[in-house]
Amino acid sequence: MADNNTVARPYAQALFDVAQENNVLAEVSDSLATARALLEDGQVVAYLATPALSDDERLTFLQGLFGQVSGAGTMLAGGSQHGTNFLKLLLENKRVGVLPEIAEHFAALKADVENSVDAVVTAAAPLSKEQEQEIASSLKKRLGREIRLSTVIDENLIGGAVIRAGDVVIDGSLRARLEGLAHALVK
Repeated sequence: MADNNTVARPYAQALFDVAQENNVLAEVSDSLATARALLEDGQVVAYLATPALSDDERLTFLQGLFGQVSGAGTMLAGGSQHGTNFLKLLLENKRVGVLPEIAEHFAALKADVENSVDAVVTAAAPLSKEQEQEIASSLKKRLGREIRLSTVIDENLIGGAVIRAGDVVIDGSLRARLEGLAHALVK
């Protein structure tokens, strides 16, 4: 059986092509982010797997669920024929469970077109605005892309920070330095 990423990739590409053609990338992206958040909860996926439900009942349930979330895009909530058709296709092929992976691949395709990347800075302590701006500026120079920066606090780092931007990981944490020193001492 194929893994979810393999299954999700062509769905994400097809949805991306339609969204780009109709100039609704942001709306589709918002809808998929909502779907991702809702379907990462195993209870929703388990309910959708109930054999007694028809595809029409599943579709109605999903559209109602997406429609109730505040700030959700209308694409998957029945506000768009493309969104409705997309959900129907996923239901017919028993692929609703891969919506989180579809959202992830769609976000990557959108970031490529927008020449941007999401960067997450995991730090031991909160960063000042100046530090965030400096990190974003340095990453922009290094990667040649617009940077959307978010921060996460992890007190287990002891000090320093770990930066993840796409496939790039910069580990400047004190923990990594100490582990490197310990490894060098053992040799």
